[in-house]
Order: sequence, then structure tokens, then C-alpha cells
Amino acid sequence: MLNIPTEKKSLVIIFVTVFIYLLGFGIVIPIIPILSVQLGASAFQAGLLLSVYSLMQFVFSPFWGSLSDKYGRRPILLICLLGEVFSYLLFAQARSIELLFVARMFSGFFGASISTASAYISDITPPNERSKGMALIGAAFGLGFLFGPAIGGGLTIWAEYLSVDPYFKTSFSSYWVAALCLVTFVFATKYLKETLIKKNISAQKPKRFTQIIKYFKIPTVGPLIFVFFLASLAMSSMEATLVLYTKEKFNWGIKEVSFGFAYIGLMIVFTQGYLVRKLIPKLGEKQVLRSGLILMTMGLSLIAISKSIYVLAVAQTLLALGIGFVSPATLGAISLLTDPNEQGTAMGTTQGMSSLGRIIGPALGGMLFGSLTIESPFILSAAMTMIALFVVITIFNEIPDTGKKILAPKAPPEKDLPRAK
Repeated sequence: MLNIPTEKKSLVIIFVTVFIYLLGFGIVIPIIPILSVQLGASAFQAGLLLSVYSLMQFVFSPFWGSLSDKYGRRPILLICLLGEVFSYLLFAQARSIELLFVARMFSGFFGASISTASAYISDITPPNERSKGMALIGAAFGLGFLFGPAIGGGLTIWAEYLSVDPYFKTSFSSYWVAALCLVTFVFATKYLKETLIKKNISAQKPKRFTQIIKYFKIPTVGPLIFVFFLASLAMSSMEATLVLYTKEKFNWGIKEVSFGFAYIGLMIVFTQGYLVRKLIPKLGEKQVLRSGLILMTMGLSLIAISKSIYVLAVAQTLLALGIGFVSPATLGAISLLTDPNEQGTAMGTTQGMSSLGRIIGPALGGMLFGSLTIESPFILSAAMTMIALFVVITIFNEIPDTGKKILAPKAPPEKDLPRAK
């Protein structure tokens, strides 16, 4: 990494760290049902294995955020990277459903340090670049969502050629994720610099719900955290039921669904990695946030009424663009509105509420899909984003526009001189 400014090195490392977290999550998603069935788990237990990761993130995101405010970002990120190595090795060795749950809980516990990564970005980016910096985390999410399942499937196929052990093909991918986390840890040990200039030595871990109530009471910040929660709830409900919906309505198999999710991931990467970074300087955070929620609502509604693959493709495009706008604009605005010494705690609370949405969303979507109609999860998700849009419109004037570049006013046009006859 020669001749690269220190801040850019740090951004690269944070990007890679978040990407590895999400890549690992994406890789094991197709593995968990296979392995859990091999270990005698029920379908309900397999579903809980997917939920427990988000549950641990919800509980422990503020914990890591508070510790990072007290001791610094670097040690927390390094500890959690090493912890991820341990959790994936444990997952690879799990030969009972109980140990599998323990491995997923550890992975969610250490993966909750994404809030610290958000705080790290807030430390090294100026206010007018904050939302564009947060878009890097969104792009890392999209890339993990895009490549994780595909890489996991490829590694599983490769494992079948290496061993006939029935457990080897489900654990082989986990060894690779553990290795990637270890490489990132070594890389971060050398290049990741501390960014918290003034450590809050007196910081103490506040009670979980006391902290949530504290930030919900802050004007504008509380409503924005609620908006982020609703967007996560809507998105996770969609993710949990889209596979069932497309199979029921369009007879899609795993291959078609994989391409569909890969397309959404690709669009999120493009939106947060490029489009947001171009639009925020022109439009500002609040315009991008409002547009994102409108697009999400349109996309989810179109999925519910889609009668052809072409309409579904348009719906997925709108949805991916929408979530690509909403996430960085919301995180950037919350960061700008909170105390610089509490960035880790604020981001931890926000990501924790997002995790709560990802815990409730899949269960709620699945229940509606089975008990009402196959369209009902998407109608409810659209209603959630519409409520979020109403909240944003209500506080629109209070949302910061720091990322918007203020253009110098143009000189008034000169009065026309009389033309020579």
C-alpha cells in the first residue's frame, strides 16, 4: 500500500473488514439448512440459526460501540476480527445443533462491531464527506450479499471433489472465511491506525434499553433511527419470502433466485459505491433519503402485483436503488447530528435497531406468507417504507444537508443593451 494516504488505507481496511463480515454471512446462508438437517434439526431450528446472528448483533452493537468510544476503534476492530476467526472455525467443527448455535452466536457477537466500523469512518471523514463515507459500508454489504452465496456454492462443489466426508463440504467454506478473517486481522494490525483522538475514559456501558430511549428522545435523531429500523424490517421480510414467492408465482428454482439476489446485490453496490457519492454533493442527504424511500415503496409494491418476470425485474431495480440510497443517507445524517465523542454509541444503537428489524422481519414475513396471501409480506413491507417516508417528510427541514455542495450564486444577467440600428 505504498504512496497511499493514511486515511485511504484506513478506509480500504474498514471496507474489507465489513465485506469479510458480510461475505462470511452470505457464504454460510446456503450451508446452514444443509448442515442443520444433517445434524437432525427441524425447519424451525434452521430458521432460528439465521435469526440468532441478527439477535446477537442487536444486543451487542451498542456494547462494542461504547467500548470503542472508551478504548479506541482499533483495538475493538482487531479483537472482533480475531473473534470471527474463532467463530468460523467453531462453525466448521460443529457436529451438533447445540454447537452450531454457539458458533452462530459468537459470529453475531463479534460481527456486531460493524457499529465500530461506522464510527471509524465518522472519525476520518469531514462532515461534508460523511454520508459518502457511510456509503462504503453499504457497498461492502452489497458486495457480501452479491458474492457470498455464489462463493459458498462454488466452494461446496469443490469440497465434493476433495473428500467424501458428508460434513466436509459444509465446513470447507467456513475454513476459507476463517482464513480471510485472519488475513484481514494481520493486514489491519499493520495498517489500521487509531482515529479516536480523545478517548472517553469515563465512559461506562449504559443499560441496553436506556440507551435506545436516550437516542430516541433526541430530536431528528430518534425519528431517523426509527426510519432505519423500518427500512431494515421491510428489507428482511422481503428477503425471507422472495424465494418462496418467486417459486410459487413464477416457478423459479435456486438458480433463478440466486441470479435475482445477485442482481439486487450488484445494484446496491453500484448505487452505494458510485451513485450516492455523485448525488449527495448535488442533492444532499435529505433529498437522497426521501427519494430512496419512495423507490423502496414502489419496488415492494410492484413485487406484490407483478404478473411477469419483466415487472419483477423493474421492481427489484427500484428496490435495490431505494435501499442503496436510504442506508448511507440515514447513517450519515445520524452521525452528523450526534456528539463526536459518542459516534460509536450512536452507530451501535442505530445498527442495533437495524438488527432488531432483521430479527422480526423474516418471522413476520414468513407468518404472513403462510397464513394470509403470498403477496401480503410485500404489501406490509411497502407499508413500512411508506410510514418511514411520512416520518422523513415530517422532519425534512431538520435533516442535515452537510454533504451538499453549496454553489456560488450566479451573477445577475446584465440588462440588454439597445441594439444598434
